[in-house]
Amino acid sequence: MPHYHLPHNHGQAIEKVLDKMPTEESFQEIAFLFQQLGDPSRLRLLWLLCHSEECVCNLATAVDMSAPAISHHLKSLKKSGLVISRREGKEVYYTLSQTPSAKLLHKAVDALFEISCPTGL
Repeated sequence: MPHYHLPHNHGQAIEKVLDKMPTEESFQEIAFLFQQLGDPSRLRLLWLLCHSEECVCNLATAVDMSAPAISHHLKSLKKSGLVISRREGKEVYYTLSQTPSAKLLHKAVDALFEISCPTGL
């Protein structure tokens, strides 16, 4: 157990908390996930992909954006691990990944919008 040389002792046992603190890399990964939600367009796309699997063209029409803009946002969401894709012939379909982080964000986003998931997931 590392010994911390804190300037003050307030009797709050911060050392025990510091021993459990995640790594700097872990904080960076989680911050990146939250960045994905910080953009309203990505948040709308993420919400749609929480509840359906869609192609870029349909997503672009649904949120009134260009297909290249949608592709840019999807690339970022895929990089974060929140979205996955699959190819069927010439079409690529996107949906929420099944990672614990993605599932948790799905529930959090639905709760923040104070709605029930349309698909019951």
